Amino acid sequence: MAIAKRLKWYLDTHHVQYELIHHAHTQTSLGAAKAAHVAGGKMVKCVLMEDERGYVLAVVPASCQIVMRGIRDELGRELELASEAELADVFSDCELGAIPPVGDAYGIPTVVDDSLLRLPDLYLEGGDHEELVHVNGAAFRALFSEAAHGRFARPH
Repeated sequence: MAIAKRLKWYLDTHHVQYELIHHAHTQTSLGAAKAAHVAGGKMVKCVLMEDERGYVLAVVPASCQIVMRGIRDELGRELELASEAELADVFSDCELGAIPPVGDAYGIPTVVDDSLLRLPDLYLEGGDHEELVHVNGAAFRALFSEAAHGRFARPH
């Protein structure tokens, strides 16, 4: 499948330099990091949440869990996890479990854990289970410059 079409379009139109890293087929973000020989703390995962106001995409290190109360407090919203059917609908150009964290490409507000904003290199799901998108820290920060951020991740 390779990189999701919407993600590629978004990265290219925003002049984001990136590199695709091929790896063995995996089912999880941490599995992808391991297969690509990337530290779990540099691997990004995201979770789609929703409430009556719509969707929000939360972005955290793959080596961490999302603290739902932290996001709810940060945004002042009673967010719940979106269903797999909703994931498939919203991210129709992606395989389930490999959704990119770039919510703007899909018209979804994004909230980023502060720990990711300090890293020199990050690896993102690109829409399938066999390639990662590698960006440097400056490119990542530029991608998420308009996103809300806070502290809502804790190590597994």
